[in-house]
Amino acid sequence: MEIDKQILDAVKKAAPEGRLSCTAARKLADDFNVPPKIIGQAADILKIKIKACELGCF
Repeated sequence: MEIDKQILDAVKKAAPEGRLSCTAARKLADDFNVPPKIIGQAADILKIKIKACELGCF
């Protein structure tokens, strides 16, 4: 699946240290009106780890 460049850029910007909190990932999903799974896939592509996952979404 191809991930929109805007989403990839937003995920990269939100995780400058290579880690993204679950809360931030869910907010990005809401901001882009996509399922959390898409943000998780973007993080995988960018080799960014999701930390402090609250709901097991990622």
